[in-house]
Amino acid sequence: MPDAALTPAERSSIVRDSLAVGVATGAYGIGFGAVSVASGLSVLQTCALSLLMFTGASQFALAGVVAAGGAPLSGAATALLLGTRNTLYGLRMAPVLQWRGWRRFAAAHVLIDESTAMSVNRPTTEGARVGFLTTGVSVFVLWNVATAIGAIAGEAVGDPRTYGLDAAVGAAFLALLWPRLQDRRNVVVGLLAAAVALSMVPITAPGVPVLAAGGVALLVGALARTPRPTRAPGPDDAAGGHR
Repeated sequence: MPDAALTPAERSSIVRDSLAVGVATGAYGIGFGAVSVASGLSVLQTCALSLLMFTGASQFALAGVVAAGGAPLSGAATALLLGTRNTLYGLRMAPVLQWRGWRRFAAAHVLIDESTAMSVNRPTTEGARVGFLTTGVSVFVLWNVATAIGAIAGEAVGDPRTYGLDAAVGAAFLALLWPRLQDRRNVVVGLLAAAVALSMVPITAPGVPVLAAGGVALLVGALARTPRPTRAPGPDDAAGGHR
């Protein structure tokens, strides 16, 4: 990737777009704070999740398992399963950002969907770094502030069942899932995963159905990978010729 310097106008444009994404995404942390407290976690535990885990889907998954009465270990396993995509992001972004040592280690904490999307297709290394850092840091700061606000507000509400907030975890997951149901294959996978999860609810501990549903998605993804076809040798190969 070229190392050409950014012009002031290019830098301002990247920062502006990245901050817009950061503000929009970070504000959603209010929902997580309220949902997490409603599921039974304390304000301190909720804030610690946003500070240390910092990956929205995994945080909602952990809160959902706890809300259902599942063991924390099951919640952690579910969160880990959803967070595996960040590893793939890291493999893709390492040659793009070209950081080494402590910089790469620090950048890993803000390696999320948004920071990846705002940097992966930049034509220069500097542009990718500006997009990545501006988006990642702004989301991190605002997500944690919003989480604290949501958690404190949620605790002040009291018993979540009084206001119907005990259904907030499921609603939050549906909101995360809905934009991804534009593709027919995703709809089929979602229905299969839901069927497997529902069938296991009466016979397994809380949290296990979610893991099983995630396993369905992994299985479909593995089966969908078609091997590269092998061309049968022809006359040209036998004669040692090349096209």
